Amino acid sequence: MRGFSQARLITLMLALGGAMSPANAQVADLGQASLDWVNAQRAQSGRGAVVVSPALTRAAAAHAGDMGKKGYFSHTGANGSSIGDRVRRQKYRFCFVTENIAKGQDTLDEVLRDWMASPEHRRNMLHESAVEFGLVCGPGQLWVMVLGRSGC
Repeated sequence: MRGFSQARLITLMLALGGAMSPANAQVADLGQASLDWVNAQRAQSGRGAVVVSPALTRAAAAHAGDMGKKGYFSHTGANGSSIGDRVRRQKYRFCFVTENIAKGQDTLDEVLRDWMASPEHRRNMLHESAVEFGLVCGPGQLWVMVLGRSGC
């Protein structure tokens, strides 16, 4: 991840078919690119590994795309939606869900390190209930990570 610019990662993901949909063409799915790093951090903290979830990735992409399109930055959607509302729209039945957002970081490595340096974001990334996640970068360097556990 180190040395990869956001533009290079987005180009790579688009070349590999990583675009979420035509409506979110500017949103790059970075779940697989971040998986080893996230799981290494979780292992160092005695937490179990997580896997990439297509539904959580879609929820993250929708939120990043909406924030970019409408020019806001918040955990609350422009329509008043919460993270729970957004993952339910993706048919994700959860017993645990949380979200990290960031803006302006140039690289995946930078945003992951920034989140780990923030107590609240770190707590989300290392939460013992998390077993799945999605991570995207959207327009305007808007980063969204959604972690969750379905069912329970």
